[in-house]
Amino acid sequence: MQADTLSQSGSFEATGWKKILGGIAAVFLAILFAVSGIWKISDPFKWSQFLGDFRVPANLSMPFTLLLGIGETFGAALIFLPRFRRWGALLVGFLLVVFMAYIGLNYGALVGKECSCFPIVKRTVGPGFFVGDMVFLLMAVAAGIWSRKSSNVKVAAMILGAVAVFAGVSYGMNAARQTGTEAPASIVVDGAPRSLHSGNIFVFFYDPMCMHCDAAARRMAKLNWKDTSVIAIPIDQPQFAASFLHDTGLKAGTSLDLKPMRDVFPFVNAPYAVALSNGRQKAAVGNFDESEPARTLRKIGFVE
Repeated sequence: MQADTLSQSGSFEATGWKKILGGIAAVFLAILFAVSGIWKISDPFKWSQFLGDFRVPANLSMPFTLLLGIGETFGAALIFLPRFRRWGALLVGFLLVVFMAYIGLNYGALVGKECSCFPIVKRTVGPGFFVGDMVFLLMAVAAGIWSRKSSNVKVAAMILGAVAVFAGVSYGMNAARQTGTEAPASIVVDGAPRSLHSGNIFVFFYDPMCMHCDAAARRMAKLNWKDTSVIAIPIDQPQFAASFLHDTGLKAGTSLDLKPMRDVFPFVNAPYAVALSNGRQKAAVGNFDESEPARTLRKIGFVE
């Protein structure tokens, strides 16, 4: 009898420790994924630029940003709540596996790049990336296994709906801010003041040493710009600005007024561009691929 009691007591104590460790892992992952997901939802245009750096096509970068933001936020909410923890662990684990698989398939092109998947965990793509995500995956497994069975699909669906509504409202507000922003009255272009409040102007931010920028400029050089003026602003190595334009064939004026322009039109990295019509932003291009910026420029009438 006493042996049976001790056995039961020890079993209960072990189960208790598992619940505590699983709960700690769940709370940590909930915070991590909530911060990451809410950041993507709150600033989708900025984060979609990161996806462009990670070889996601420009036409898919925004949908992927919103889906990731919704998925991460929803997963964070589920794994935080004990009644939904097992479902949340499955979703978080699935997202981690997808992240690792995608980075693995594109490892050669992405190695060394700063990974901004989780803003509170700074890291670069390399062996350590997979080690870190494997640790997170094991934490998700522990949180799921050491929790009770999830139930009540209806309430979980309501949480997902609330997250999706939040994402939709946030996207609408951010989209509205992408147009109408007033540019500085003028900047210096090729050594002389140039008004930005007259006509159609395409401002191209680039790094002369960036091959992605070089390819984008070469594609833009082939466009029929009609009456649109192009101003190119190097974000680094300005001494190579002239040779960059010469080599790519892009007909553009050069300005070194990066700070006043970037203060008004913030962006993550180059290449980036804003289309101005009579001093007001009409469109922005954060991701450049075979279809961009030509598609956006044709849509707004800046090129034929």
